[in-house]
Amino acid sequence: MGKETMSGISGGGYQEAWRRSISSPEDFWLEAAAGIDWVVPPTSALAVDGKATGSWFPGGTLNTSFNALDRHVLAGRGAHTALIYDSAMTGTRVQLSYLDLLGRVAKFAGALRATGVGTGDRVIIYLPMIPEAVVAMLACARIGAVHSVVFGGFAATELAVRIDDARPSVIVTASGGLEPGRTVEYLPLVEKALTLSQGSVHTVIVRNRDSIPGSAANYQDRPDTDAVWLDWADEEAKATPAAPVALHSDDPLYILYTSGTTGKPKGIIRDNGGHAVALNWSMRNVYNVGPGDVYWAASDVGWVVGHSYIVYAPLLAGATTVLYEGKPIGTPDAGAFWRVVDDYKVKVLFTAPTAIRAIRRVDPDLLELEQHDVSSLTSLFLAGERLDPETFHWANNGLHCPVIDHWWQTETGWAICANLLGIEELPTKPGSATVPVPGYDVAILDSAGRPIEKIGTDGNIAIRLPLPPGTLLGVWGSEERFASSYLTAFPGYYATGDSGHFDADGYLFVMGRTDDVINVAGHRLSTGSLEEVLTLHPAVAECAVLGVHDPVKGQRAAGFVTLKAGSRVDHTVLTAELVALVREHVGPVAAFRDVTILDRLPKTRSGKILRKTIRQIVDGEEYLVPPTIEDPTVLDDLKRALSASVS
Repeated sequence: MGKETMSGISGGGYQEAWRRSISSPEDFWLEAAAGIDWVVPPTSALAVDGKATGSWFPGGTLNTSFNALDRHVLAGRGAHTALIYDSAMTGTRVQLSYLDLLGRVAKFAGALRATGVGTGDRVIIYLPMIPEAVVAMLACARIGAVHSVVFGGFAATELAVRIDDARPSVIVTASGGLEPGRTVEYLPLVEKALTLSQGSVHTVIVRNRDSIPGSAANYQDRPDTDAVWLDWADEEAKATPAAPVALHSDDPLYILYTSGTTGKPKGIIRDNGGHAVALNWSMRNVYNVGPGDVYWAASDVGWVVGHSYIVYAPLLAGATTVLYEGKPIGTPDAGAFWRVVDDYKVKVLFTAPTAIRAIRRVDPDLLELEQHDVSSLTSLFLAGERLDPETFHWANNGLHCPVIDHWWQTETGWAICANLLGIEELPTKPGSATVPVPGYDVAILDSAGRPIEKIGTDGNIAIRLPLPPGTLLGVWGSEERFASSYLTAFPGYYATGDSGHFDADGYLFVMGRTDDVINVAGHRLSTGSLEEVLTLHPAVAECAVLGVHDPVKGQRAAGFVTLKAGSRVDHTVLTAELVALVREHVGPVAAFRDVTILDRLPKTRSGKILRKTIRQIVDGEEYLVPPTIEDPTVLDDLKRALSASVS
């Protein structure tokens, strides 16, 4: 991002911070590193050492678990609440102080060590949203083990793929997880995954949940697996607490799998030092959260948001983090989020736009909000999917607190662009993730890798190397895959895979994935722009626009929409009105005429719309049901809706 694109930003706090992070990264990040307790403090911020992305804080040693727990206890804050567990599924509510959580983490770290787990060994964590998920992650960090959290309930075949890639020695799991109206038993899935994998796992530790059948004892004598099955409670009770071990800054903290274009998931590696520094810095400067504040990331520990902002960042900052087992609607109603904010006086809520759209669809007038006091809420941060302007306005007007769209990826681990409330709150612009966060030098490139100088022109969003601390260290087991996935498309840059543009004030508008740009008879159209138009209709709750095959134009835009609760509109009339909206706002060049009305859009469990799968079904291509899908039956509903529209 050139200086020209920043000239319209008012105030000096943000501009000064960003420019200093780019022009003097050594000074900037060494100062940030002082916010972390080191065993051996680093004397320099960045070493390139032949690596395209460099190594942050070389020579420094630390322990992430110590920084998240021990140092707060040693500072006299042991009695302060570290973790609030709220299960809308069971009605369970538990609060753990920093001293309580430290005791449990140290004991479970000792239990892992008793199974032979040591520094550098991998541990797969396959747990629901229960406190043991947080305990297991921090226990691995305490002894230098590398954790790999797999979303609880993932199919056995997908779990087996991750086992064979990470080669863990231990799996930590539970008897099962809870979804609205059903339970998911985990142990049969783990057993099957072990039979499909190549045999690296020698121990399975099971946390028995009273409401879900299944225990380690049930699987102890199964001949199909060689693993020893142990009971969590027994192992924790008899364990000797483990002390934190000193790790090098660039030692891996965790592996987190994200989808890959080859069908094989990519294991993103996060380091210890850069990760701790960046996340600690982000809590104060991006979210304006510090010790004693209650922070709630309404996500799942299986996703990057859960790693960064349920577990690590709030605890590094000495805040109180909320672990919520439930949904934004249906557990029991569309007021679930507002109830949690009210009960625990949440200062900052971070969730996905799809969660807010789900609430809007069921409760468009925010009647449930009126039942709760949410005056503690100072900001709502959204990420994971593009925040359409209509949803932004609805949330902003209804909550009467800043609604902040910010943009980041599994690979980056924290925000690339945001409104940095702890430095300088900038005016918001609907549809924009605001401005690059200090440390990120963002550019818009054409297909040849040349900077696009024209303001407002969409291109490939890329980040000049080196990336800031806290971003990916690489791809597990494959330097070549790391390079080919992110570094070779535009030499000297990290390719985000997203498209968008800067406006004259330096605000970034992320319009979608680069493969979401469609070509209609030679005209390139952003699906994000078309989606913005469709959500202008008062009956539309949410939508997806994608390019489907057209024998004449190459591609044509097709819209898939869901309606707000209580909407009474003739589908033929609605289609005509949506086509007219696109013609008015985009023009006839869009050639938009296809609208399919659905009860639900196919989504991942993290709320991302499965656009590729929808397109494959529409085009009649073979497809695989994504392992991350929230409910596979929605694909059958989609097929029926498409058949009805054809007939």
